Formats: sequence, C-alpha cells, structure tokens
Amino acid sequence: MARRQKTIWVVDCVKFGREMEALDQPPFPGDLGQRIYDEVSAMAWELWQEQSTILINHYNLNMADPRAQEFLFEQMDTFFFGEGAQMPEDWTPPPSAPQKK
Repeated sequence: MARRQKTIWVVDCVKFGREMEALDQPPFPGDLGQRIYDEVSAMAWELWQEQSTILINHYNLNMADPRAQEFLFEQMDTFFFGEGAQMPEDWTPPPSAPQKK
C-alpha cells in the first residue's frame, strides 16, 4: 500500500526572520488567524502555544470571559507582530522535556 507524502509549505516567518515550515491551516477564523497562517511558521506557533499557557496560568484567565480572550489576542498580536517580536539571531529552541515513563 502506497503512502501519500505530505506536502510541506513554507512561509517567511516573521518571528524567526527566515523561511520555515508553515501551519497546515489558519489557527482560527478572521484577519489575525489568516495573517498568522500567511506569516508565522509552525515552530513559532508552538512557541506561542507555550507562551499563551504561561499567560493563562499567570493571570488566571478564564477563557470563557470575552475580556480574557481579547487580552490573549492582543498578546498574540504583540508576540508575532509587535516591535522587537523577532527572535534573537542566535536563538535555538530549548530541548524538549523528558517524557514521563
């Protein structure tokens, strides 16, 4: 049985300043979701997922609250597109945490 190979799309990632593997689809509907899809790499999106968890826990955000959602969207916009949002040139991702057995 033949396997279909996944086509890998790339974007010029705003966070890393280079071509990288793209997301498979916009992360959510709307203009910001489309902009992220067009300009943010899958690796940068993973970094945001970690950052958003930190913000949610730190500020004890209730994601059912529209104000919390708005705050998180503002933070996301700044994380990807704000001044100084690009990663330092010599940055490398931290090693993954060891898997629990």
